[in-house]
This record gives sequence, C-alpha cells and structure tokens, in this order.
Amino acid sequence: MELRKRPHSWNDHSGPHHDVVTSCRVRLARNLAGFPFVNRASPTQCQELLRMARRVVLSDEVAPGMIWVDVNESTPRDRALLMERHLISKNFSDSSHARAVAVSGDEALSVMVNEEDHLRMQILRPGMRLQEAFDLINAVDDAIESRLDYAFCSRWGYLTACPTNVGTGIRFSAMVHLPALKITGEIDRVKRAAKDLNLAVRGYYGEGTESAGDFYQISNQITLGRAEIELRDEFQNHVLPNIIEYEQESRRMLVERNPVLLDDRVHRGLAILQTARLLGAEEAMKLLSRVRLGIYLGRIEGLDSAVVNQLFLQIQPAHLQLHAGSRLSGDDLRQARADLVRRTLSG
Repeated sequence: MELRKRPHSWNDHSGPHHDVVTSCRVRLARNLAGFPFVNRASPTQCQELLRMARRVVLSDEVAPGMIWVDVNESTPRDRALLMERHLISKNFSDSSHARAVAVSGDEALSVMVNEEDHLRMQILRPGMRLQEAFDLINAVDDAIESRLDYAFCSRWGYLTACPTNVGTGIRFSAMVHLPALKITGEIDRVKRAAKDLNLAVRGYYGEGTESAGDFYQISNQITLGRAEIELRDEFQNHVLPNIIEYEQESRRMLVERNPVLLDDRVHRGLAILQTARLLGAEEAMKLLSRVRLGIYLGRIEGLDSAVVNQLFLQIQPAHLQLHAGSRLSGDDLRQARADLVRRTLSG
C-alpha cells in the first residue's frame, strides 16, 4: 500500500475557522441495483461488487491516480493507517468479508466498497470548506452513476442499508476541537442540543469510538425527506457557526475569568510533552489539546500551530510504526511517542 509518511493537506488544520473546525467531510452512501445489501450478500456477490466498482472507480473520469487497496490482503498496520487518516471506518477495518477502498493521491477522496453499503464515498477538506467538499463529491457521484446503476426508488430516493441514510444518502460532518467547552463543563449541553437537532456527536474515529484530545465528529443524522442543498445550508450556515460561537465564547470566558489557571493548564501540558519519556496515546492527545488551545489563544508563543496539529496524527500507533519501520508495542510504543513529541516540541 502506497501511503505517504506525511499527512496530506486536508489534515493540516488550515482553512476557514480552523481553530475550531479542523476538517469537514461530505459522504455519500450508494448501493447497486440488482444486488442485496452487503450484510445479505454472498461471498460471490461481494466479489462481483468489488470487480464492478474497481473498473469504474479507478477510471480517470472519476479521479485520476486512484490507489486500490484490497483490505482483506492488507496488514493490520496498513488497515490502522487508513483508519487513523479517516479514510476508512472502524467497522470497515474490523470486518472480514471481501472489501476494498480506493484512495486519491492527495487522500481527499476515498471510496469504500462493501462497507455497510456497496459504496461509501467521501471528500475531506481542511477547515470549514463544506461547499468545496460538496461540489467535489457531486462530481464523483455523477461520474460513477453514469457507469453504474444505483438502487433508487422514486418515492424513497437512494436505498441504503441503514434507514437514516435513505433519501439523499448524504452525510455532512465536521471534526471540531472543543477544549474550552470540555473545560467549562458545557460539552454535555452541546451534546443534548445536538440530539434535539437530529445531529450525531461521535468520537475521533466516528461511530463506535470515543472523543480523544477534545475532538468530536458532528454530523446530520437524517436524510429522508430533505434535499441535499437544504441539509448543506443548515449544517454550513447554522449548525457549525453555532458550535464555533459556543466554543469561542467558552474560550473568552476562560481568558477573562481565570487567566492564571488557563496559563498553568496549557504550559503544564507543554512542559510534560517536552520532558516525558513515556506517553500513552490518550494522555498525549489530551496534553496536545491543551497546547493547541494555548497557541490559538495567544497564551503560548514561539510554537508553530502547524507543528502541533500534525502531531495529533503522527503520534497514532500505526503512524509511529510506519516511521519506525518496525512493529512497536507496550512501552516501546509509548517511548517512541514520547521521543517524537519531545524532539518536535523542544527542537
């Protein structure tokens, strides 16, 4: 599998409102007419779906230079790399049936074949670039639909394995960094409000995972009876701006009410990262979250935010093993993580 060691631009925490919205994603769920859903498909049908999808997805009309990865033949480390880069889901990584993923050269586009649906395609963009992601995914979808027959019902729309995706089959989501809301204890209020608005709040790696480093994935839950543009506008013009404002207001509150406590929190986090000899992933993510908050609030000077932002990915287990060129576990993994963070932040 040819994945570069350096993460690509969608993960560089740039773009509009990148201090809160680190990246955005638009995902489409599609199934092919004449085939049962993946959970009911036979091994032969899964293989046929792979063959049909590969022929179309790797064509230049969809996106030039796509890489095809047979997930069944991939090593555990390579599957973990794909998940850590948010190119495949945890469920897709853990499954055992015939499946594959096609990834564009810049890793902005990935198409999972035989996940929960026959095709799960997504576009990732840095910051709050939802419109750009929306335009790109529509072009990919049109190119694929011109060559494959989708399962579509005039009454219900695109047919999907999960009822919440029926209709447009579209999910708008954003990875948001909400450390101030977590510190002030307001994150639970945001989760309750999201539930009332039919939004899903998931962990760092999506469904079935926990938050790490105060990162959360926010997405729409219902697509049936709603137009794509309507869902996009609501998410882009109302949902995300409100979340951004909640977080920024909490950050202002931290600065105004107890700046000494805030400075102690962020500088203590930096000091540990600069001196630790062993670091677990959860602890490192938590401390990096504090440092990231300190940088964007101007409480930490002389440290490049881009350097810190890249560390969130580089400290993940599979990426550490990729850079080390060997399998690491236990204290060796914790030591490698601490060494990388210490060299990066103290250099």
